[in-house]
Amino acid sequence: MRAVASADSPSMDKVECVVVGAGVVGLAVARRLAQAGREVVVLEAAETIGTVTSSRNSEVIHAGIYYAHGSLMALLCVEGREALYAYCRDHGIAHRNCGKLIVATTAEDRARLAAIRARAAANGVTLELLSAAEATRLEPALACTGALLSPATGIIDSHAYMLALRGDAENAGAVFAFRAPLERVRATADGFILEVGGAEPTTLASAVLINAAGLAAPAVARAIDAMPRDRIPTAYLAKGNYFSCTMRAPFSRLIYPVPEPGGLGVHLTLDMAGQARFGPDVEWIEAIDYNVDPARAEKFYPAIRRYWPELPDGALEPAYAGIRPKVVPPAIAVQDFVVQTAHTHGLAGLVNLFGIESPGLTASLALADHVAEAL
Repeated sequence: MRAVASADSPSMDKVECVVVGAGVVGLAVARRLAQAGREVVVLEAAETIGTVTSSRNSEVIHAGIYYAHGSLMALLCVEGREALYAYCRDHGIAHRNCGKLIVATTAEDRARLAAIRARAAANGVTLELLSAAEATRLEPALACTGALLSPATGIIDSHAYMLALRGDAENAGAVFAFRAPLERVRATADGFILEVGGAEPTTLASAVLINAAGLAAPAVARAIDAMPRDRIPTAYLAKGNYFSCTMRAPFSRLIYPVPEPGGLGVHLTLDMAGQARFGPDVEWIEAIDYNVDPARAEKFYPAIRRYWPELPDGALEPAYAGIRPKVVPPAIAVQDFVVQTAHTHGLAGLVNLFGIESPGLTASLALADHVAEAL
């Protein structure tokens, strides 16, 4: 391990574990560590929990279909999905196991369904191959040349889920500090000295540091003095724009097209009230920007009408945008979760979580277990 200096302030506040970031993954990690009997402080730069990626997504419980066999995304999505459904049932969190259809709208797309089904099977996920007639019997408004039915897919009230995670963490003794950005970290022989900004700056000594800062995770890693710079990935921003529907869509399941590079295409998801929303698309950007350009609807309409031809003109309105925390460039687009431990960077007690995009919500409880085991 890397040789570092000792902490030199006996009056400094000391804590066993610091989790940076109160998004869904940071919350799940804090809960897991606190329930294991560890002393935990969560630092969040924003004013409350889950204000960034965790509140700007499709709120889908993913089955684990698309990810490379043996990848962390595949393993933790499948494990996390089962844990998440159980957690929702146990905690009374609104969710629905509604299922989804992956639809082909051309002969070429239909030929790709077999490969998607095989990848899902390798990940332990069962999909049912449907003819066009079978699919339209399930969803009469659908237009397709064939489809895959995913019975394990669902939707969740992500905010209620995050509130429950926070409640569990606090009940187990975790403490949350909001408007508390982490500014600098000095590695010591005993752990880390953290300089925390905000209206009331403070300094903490911690034996364990979990970087679950989402979009800001690479920046947090750069704030650690002894973190090897060649182990910090470059951050790339893949924006996803969403549009809402002014009418009630005639679907009871989620509708996904065959995937496109960088994302899963312009799909139709439902909220807990049954209202449809469409997206995300893929827009690579240089700086964080959550504005939705109404003109992007011009590309949404033809994409949606491939599977819902009766979508009326004027039915789409800008809703919101999210940003995928990519650690690979647009030319690659497909990535895996990156969970860095001392084996990678040489700093005992530090865990970096990079590239935690979808299915991060679904995998959150399994990711928390993975981090706890890594420690």
